[in-house]
Amino acid sequence: MSTATAWIVLFFAGLCEIGWAVGLKYTEGFSRLWPSVATVIAMIVSVVLLGWSLKTLPLGTAYAVWTGIGAVGTAICGMVLFGESREALRLASIALIVAGIVGLKLLTPDSH
Repeated sequence: MSTATAWIVLFFAGLCEIGWAVGLKYTEGFSRLWPSVATVIAMIVSVVLLGWSLKTLPLGTAYAVWTGIGAVGTAICGMVLFGESREALRLASIALIVAGIVGLKLLTPDSH
């Protein structure tokens, strides 16, 4: 897998992480069948895609970016879907995570 492809796979792994994290809210403690099924599928797909990206990308970088995408996306979904806080310090903190993700991407060599 090329480095560019690995980054794309990792991005989709991060999107699936957002999906399962948000999905957890809808499962109501895994008491609702279909949201629970969708959440578990998103969990599996997320980890499988992360694993595939690790064939090419360094472990520390890939894991940090994966969790960063999940954290930022889940925080944004929480604001949009559940009316969670949008205060300035929270948004600034999310921006710092995004800066870290971009920094890791820019500083990761094409091959390891």
